[in-house]
Amino acid sequence: MRTPRVQRSAAKPGAVSSQAWVDVAVVSGLILVSALGWMPVFDGPAHLLASVGGLAVGLGVAWCSHRLRLNALTTILMVFIAYFLFGSAFALAGDALWFVLPNLDTVRDLAVGAVFGWTDVVTLAAPVGAPPHLAVLPYVLSCVMGALSGILLLRWLPTRYRTLWRCAVVLLMPLVAFVLPVVLGTREPFFPAARGLVFAVAALVWLGWRRPEGKNISLSEKAGLRRARVVGTAAVALASVVIGGLAASILLPPAESRLVVRDEVQPPFDPEQFASPLSGYRIYTKTLNETDLLSVTGLIPGDRIRLAVMDTYDGHLWNVAGPELSTDGSGLYELSGSTLPRAPLADIVDQRNISIDVGGYSGPWLPTMGVPEVIDLDGLDRERSSGFRYNAATGSAVLIDGVTSKVEYSMRSGVQAVPGDESLVDTPVASVAMPPVENVPDIVVAQAKEYAGAAESPIEQLRAIESALVTNGYLSHGRETDAASSRAGHGADRMEELFTRTQLIGDEEQYASAMALMARSFGYPARVVMGFAPKTIIEGSPTTVTGDDVTAWVEVPFEGVGWIPFFPTPDETEIPQEQNPKPQSEPQPQVRQPPRSEKRPDDLLTDSEIDDKKDEDDENAFALPGWAIAIISTAGGLLLLYFVPFVVIALIKRRRVKRRRLAGQPHARASGAWDEFLDRHSELGYEVPTRTRAGVIDALSEQRGTDAAATATLDRIAFDTDAAVFANGEAADETIDELWTHTDEQSRLSARAVSWWRRQLSRFRVSRARRARKRPKASRRKDER
Repeated sequence: MRTPRVQRSAAKPGAVSSQAWVDVAVVSGLILVSALGWMPVFDGPAHLLASVGGLAVGLGVAWCSHRLRLNALTTILMVFIAYFLFGSAFALAGDALWFVLPNLDTVRDLAVGAVFGWTDVVTLAAPVGAPPHLAVLPYVLSCVMGALSGILLLRWLPTRYRTLWRCAVVLLMPLVAFVLPVVLGTREPFFPAARGLVFAVAALVWLGWRRPEGKNISLSEKAGLRRARVVGTAAVALASVVIGGLAASILLPPAESRLVVRDEVQPPFDPEQFASPLSGYRIYTKTLNETDLLSVTGLIPGDRIRLAVMDTYDGHLWNVAGPELSTDGSGLYELSGSTLPRAPLADIVDQRNISIDVGGYSGPWLPTMGVPEVIDLDGLDRERSSGFRYNAATGSAVLIDGVTSKVEYSMRSGVQAVPGDESLVDTPVASVAMPPVENVPDIVVAQAKEYAGAAESPIEQLRAIESALVTNGYLSHGRETDAASSRAGHGADRMEELFTRTQLIGDEEQYASAMALMARSFGYPARVVMGFAPKTIIEGSPTTVTGDDVTAWVEVPFEGVGWIPFFPTPDETEIPQEQNPKPQSEPQPQVRQPPRSEKRPDDLLTDSEIDDKKDEDDENAFALPGWAIAIISTAGGLLLLYFVPFVVIALIKRRRVKRRRLAGQPHARASGAWDEFLDRHSELGYEVPTRTRAGVIDALSEQRGTDAAATATLDRIAFDTDAAVFANGEAADETIDELWTHTDEQSRLSARAVSWWRRQLSRFRVSRARRARKRPKASRRKDER
């Protein structure tokens, strides 16, 4: 009979060495250096709290996983729980309950930001500020990088011989964190050369100074190694600075040639999904002419409110160019925060603080004034504000879900300089690419040449066209009170009709369209702007805007000045009668006429409404993208393949334990405890020899590397099993239960001593103790002696 042995003590399970803490500190510093790349995207250091917090959360989960020896699935679950538990405090503190606790809004933003934020940020005009879920990106990136790096440094690297390539694997996490802000950021990254040098030098120094473990060296060898490391580190740092600086100055590509994902990805918003704003012009003049649409504070006399800018024409409508036709003159409608991107070609000479309360106005186009620089959408709910898009090239904005009554918002806008014509005589039109205009009637081109006459400079030609339309034309909205009829629309047929009738009759819709087409015939990049021009503005008081204030004008850019407005609509409404007398007809007998039916051909384009509420509901419904569905389906299939056999085998093992533990005789239950102990070690990959119980304990102790206390417990298990099996009398039930408790505990400790992969494989193995189960009891006892 053997007595328990005592071995030398080993390191405490779950302890972290000083070398591992140094590794964690270095890699964490590299991740934070990488996080500085988000500075241009988030307009300053506001994102650093999210980055530092996410890194702390990830490293904390990695430490708990190491300390508690958690498996992969449990660790991933803990990452998810910690991500949502602390995300509100670090990434969305402004929306969190008491700035710390999560609520429904922050939980939703954390989920949406992790899935959709990566696609939204590449279509968002920098600096970003909205929607709120975009603030989650630095947090989720640092959290994932911290968790992966921590697991590699605390659980993977210490269990293996630390070769250079294994250490380099750990550096992949900070490298990914460094590259993502560069690719997803702006064309002007945040000190890329300096951050790259710091990253490279720190990584190389860390690789060179890592202390090899398990190697005994003398004091002289340590001193020589230290000197070599100091010299080598200085050489590496100097070479990195010199070579890196030269390479950055020579090889670093210019900003315009850098690959930036936001410049390659087409934004998801297409303004052509909405009807042309100009096609609904007559709705304002006929139906909403007395309706209070807006209440605007901050205007001064002469200010105009901008609604939409149309820059492409197809022979039927002036419309807002979609992403496929967008140019540097039309721009894209991009996700934007409160600070808007700077408008090109804008010479700002003044600023206005504007507040707008929406009344009877509704539609997707958000009324603005001048050149907006900052817009505050706090008066809108979170869902509606997340659909805000802004076009810096046109100075116009849109809400995808639509602007409705009782919406309040404010903005700070710049005012474009409009110099006198004499200062523009020698100024050329700016070279701005514009979307095409097609199917322009020949008479429009001919009239443009006739109106321009002998004018030579661009401003003189444009003013001549503007003056001719104002002088020769007459204003009519086609209402019953107007002196002459005027058909709605601005298609090619309506443009031809405008110039072929005896008199030029129309309103801003027709005249702005005609002048823009005439300017395009000269090759000038003209566009049509629709908005409101309040007739009465009292400075310092709110201005009420009605449908009767609707207007449209033309803008043409001039080099170094910006977009200059032109107003070609005449004010004259008294249309002279035709001079040619009509021939008198002979009186005819009176015949009762059928009731008069109102035909409104001019309303076919403007008043027709399509019930697309169902389509809008379908579009606004939450739907996962195709790539997310594919990832979820693949992950779900893999989890199904994992859990189905896992559950089946777990049930088999449970039945095996139950059968052994509930055996009839005490010696059979004691033998069952030993058999279960051997089976679990065999399933874990231990080599279980065919020896006496003491010999098995010796072999398992060597493979497991147990400490003194564990070895003593293992010896006690072998001793108690022999005593219970070979004793003359029956062992007590308490002794058998204690034996089962010790075998279960030691089996769990043996599982912790092997790698994660071996533990996973053990879940799918079913071992049987190699014993002759059907032989007589006395025979088994004889053999085991």
